[in-house]
Amino acid sequence: MRAIQLFETGGPEVLTEVDVPTPEAGAGEVRVKAEAIGIGRPDVLVRKGVYKWMPPLPTIPGSELVGIVDQIGAGAPADLKGRRVLVSARELAIRGGCYVEYICVPATAVYVLPESIAAIDAASLPNLQLVNAMWTSNGDRPVQAMLVTGVSGGVGATMTAFARMKGVRVIGSTSTPEKAEIARAQGVSCVLQGPALSWPDQVMQATQGRGVDLAFDQLGGDALIGALRSLAPMGMAVSFNVVTGMPSEDVFKEMRALLGRSLALRVFSMHTFDEDASVRRALMHQAIEQMASGQVQAPPAQVLSLSQIQQAHALLDAGASRGKLVIQL
Repeated sequence: MRAIQLFETGGPEVLTEVDVPTPEAGAGEVRVKAEAIGIGRPDVLVRKGVYKWMPPLPTIPGSELVGIVDQIGAGAPADLKGRRVLVSARELAIRGGCYVEYICVPATAVYVLPESIAAIDAASLPNLQLVNAMWTSNGDRPVQAMLVTGVSGGVGATMTAFARMKGVRVIGSTSTPEKAEIARAQGVSCVLQGPALSWPDQVMQATQGRGVDLAFDQLGGDALIGALRSLAPMGMAVSFNVVTGMPSEDVFKEMRALLGRSLALRVFSMHTFDEDASVRRALMHQAIEQMASGQVQAPPAQVLSLSQIQQAHALLDAGASRGKLVIQL
């Protein structure tokens, strides 16, 4: 079978297509024939060799795969045969392994999908699981408006769809006019223009001087500072990635300067739930129900082939991806 393997870390060119034996399901396992493979930021961190939970090399990257169970190992439930399932590396011993045509995993690790969720859409479910988890970090506080940086990407677009379900207004940042149009079409009410430190003035104007209750930032750098300054009183910023690097400003100093607003900052990772399978899996089942019922629609996918894996990573490196990047098989 075809697979994508890393023998060394680096740029997209280190992603190598290889021919490896098709695996056989062992005891308690199922084999899944891939239909769609999601491409995300954790894959990029693995490729660059900077992931905190880095698997040993050589390795097959890939954090999410959707496909059909085509083989049942001894002791695994027979009724899984022929079912469409999601494989998330969050359920596996090593974060990776999904850039393949076939994968064998513990039967207890898969998520059975309803027929109403198409394979390409299901590749966005791990993003929706993440969004649900980050949303709960705010407790039960009411939210009128929120800021999402990189709003036209896979997570950002999923967050926008989630916000529509919650009746929350989304203000977002994008890097190009083309992405701004995509964001508006997906329901973003105000697309921020210019450098990140100019965003707070635009946010305040868009919210009649109140600010946003929540800000979800995946960019870091000045974007996190701009997000903090855009918060309403008692607002919270959630930092879940630092794509552009660490902020150059003293974050605590910024928060003290805004003392009158009593702001909060949470640094978030799904790895918080690595040892809590019940919570982690409940969050995914919630995401599946939201998508299956039509409460949250998967964002439009940018679909490529397995042979275009280097191109997919180049798009992520350049910040040029639109929606969820998905490899279709």
